[in-house]
Amino acid sequence: MAHHHENTKAVLNRLSRVTGHMEAIKRMVEEDRDCAQILIQLSAVRSAVNNIGKIILQDHIEHCVVEAVQTDDQKVLEDLKQAIAQFLK
Repeated sequence: MAHHHENTKAVLNRLSRVTGHMEAIKRMVEEDRDCAQILIQLSAVRSAVNNIGKIILQDHIEHCVVEAVQTDDQKVLEDLKQAIAQFLK
């Protein structure tokens, strides 16, 4: 089901930054850079990805889940539970 999300542009911008950051980390590995520095950069990417997930989750709750509750759509709520469980692994 296609629908508009308020934070699409922000999410796409953050994903572009993460993609660029990953390319920089790849270059670090190719250049045999210090492992500790690579791990620090990977940690920064992981944090950025988690923050993107938080934005998407918030948007989903504020729009999709609110609508699902209003229409008693249990599938959306079950899908949310599964998605959260997977995201938190």
